[in-house]
Amino acid sequence: MSRVLLEVCCGSADDVIEAHKAGADRAELNSDLFHGGLTPTLGELIVAKRETGMKIMAMVRPREGGFCYTDAEFATAVEDAKLLLAHGADGLVFGFLHEDGTLDVERTKVLAELARGAGKESVFHRAIDVVPDWRAALDQLIALGVTRVLTSGQEPDVSLGTDTVRDMITYAAGRIEILPGAGITARNMDRIIAETGCGQIHLAAHRELADPSVRNNRAIFYGGCLYPPEDRFKVIDSGCIGGMVSRLKE
Repeated sequence: MSRVLLEVCCGSADDVIEAHKAGADRAELNSDLFHGGLTPTLGELIVAKRETGMKIMAMVRPREGGFCYTDAEFATAVEDAKLLLAHGADGLVFGFLHEDGTLDVERTKVLAELARGAGKESVFHRAIDVVPDWRAALDQLIALGVTRVLTSGQEPDVSLGTDTVRDMITYAAGRIEILPGAGITARNMDRIIAETGCGQIHLAAHRELADPSVRNNRAIFYGGCLYPPEDRFKVIDSGCIGGMVSRLKE
């Protein structure tokens, strides 16, 4: 049996660098992980690719809050996709739905063809987890030539959706890759792999770092009403990821 591949969900160039240090096989590069991941900047992609050379899948998501976009948002996604591919992305990660939650085949086709035309991969992200019929959605994605689907098995945490992920893998029968993700940790990784029979996993493990530059005035906040601490930020925990990579190689 071949080794299970590990993809790390990254929110910055530094995250990709730390994931690479840890021995991860692939990175998914985003911005704004708090909102589930949005399109990264070209600068992040360029630096991450230059510093690591690792395989980087770039998120194409123009805004938070659902997957049914306005015409301007979709046009933005298309332009972002072209630029990301031109600047070194090894694939595109995206998801387009209609208001009723069914797959938007026409919009999905546009990005899938952009990736394929560049000789790169395409990934339909966890929008698959809110479609009313995942089998019908997989059939449509297979027909479009999409490389891979990221899924939690239509549960908030993939540890609760392992039966569905296994069913997806069986149903796909090698026609499309199934990548389980959401809530995978060092503690539950082995069980999820065993219960799903997957050949790859998607996860993130961050540690908190301090930035003291804002401590002269602790009453100031630059974000929204959640008011996160301004003197802290997160970066991938390469030690934790490295330990998981070592276990996967055993």
